[in-house]
Amino acid sequence: MNIIQANSSHIPEIQQIAIKSWEVTYSDILSQEQFDYMIEMMYNHAALNKQMAEQKHHFLLIQEESTSDYSGFVSYELNYKNQAKTKIHKLYLLPECKGKGMGRLLIEKVISLAQSADNSHLSLNMNRDNKSLGFYKQMGFEIVGEEDINIGNGYLMEDYIFEKKI
Repeated sequence: MNIIQANSSHIPEIQQIAIKSWEVTYSDILSQEQFDYMIEMMYNHAALNKQMAEQKHHFLLIQEESTSDYSGFVSYELNYKNQAKTKIHKLYLLPECKGKGMGRLLIEKVISLAQSADNSHLSLNMNRDNKSLGFYKQMGFEIVGEEDINIGNGYLMEDYIFEKKI
């Protein structure tokens, strides 16, 4: 597996992975209207560019060495809210790439980068109905709370808050 630091030139690849993975992950959870709203809000070119350039979100892309196509990505923020904590904002793999260890590799890479920045915890939010709950528990994350986030247009993100000591 090959992991690279993404930049604004990789936005089309990130968008493509997000849309394909969201279609499978959220088809039973979100209405089509909410799906479309959230994809546009979080993954349009300007939003991703702002996350990279202004909000200190770092993106990593992963690919199998046998292909030039990217299979997934993670975005994270070191020293989240001026704490010794790294926040994973997004982690998505193409549906056909799940179960190959890529999610684990991306999290392990973020852990290494977080530890290099003297961060002691990883944090992430996940929709309470997301089927990936078992994966995060297997990775050592614990649910430390719940949060409902108003994202506009009458929609809420109803999330678990996970943390992992590193």
